[in-house]
Amino acid sequence: MRSSATTPEEYFASLPDDRKGIMIELRKAINKNIPKGFQEVIGYGMPGWVVPHTLYPAGYHCDPKLPLPFISIASQKNHIAVYHMGLYSSLPVLEWFKGEWAKHAPKGPDMGKSCLRFRKPEDVPLALIGELAGKMNPREWIEIYESSRPVKK
Repeated sequence: MRSSATTPEEYFASLPDDRKGIMIELRKAINKNIPKGFQEVIGYGMPGWVVPHTLYPAGYHCDPKLPLPFISIASQKNHIAVYHMGLYSSLPVLEWFKGEWAKHAPKGPDMGKSCLRFRKPEDVPLALIGELAGKMNPREWIEIYESSRPVKK
């Protein structure tokens, strides 16, 4: 579900009551732990944290006018989603996350490449997501991102 909100505050204010509380807590957990340098924005219709053009002028390869995305969260139709680009791009972060998961949830994570899906608000491991948000700083994310891009000739 893509939101037409233009600010994070607008996005969270527009959420239905059954999702608003957990989404606000998720935002707080990320903001508490995310390293300095990332910027909170609305991108692709959801709140996200990006490396701003002031730190990475090249921007996102799909559209260089956009800043480099790192984490996004969304209240989708049937689940709450956390998109963390480092899970997709950094094997050490992915292995750490999978190892920590068992300490926070009885069954394995519902995940795609960079997406974590939570069917119920009470299933969101806020402390773990907060810790995940702090796993890399903007410089580290830029290095991982650039190393994953094909070399231009």
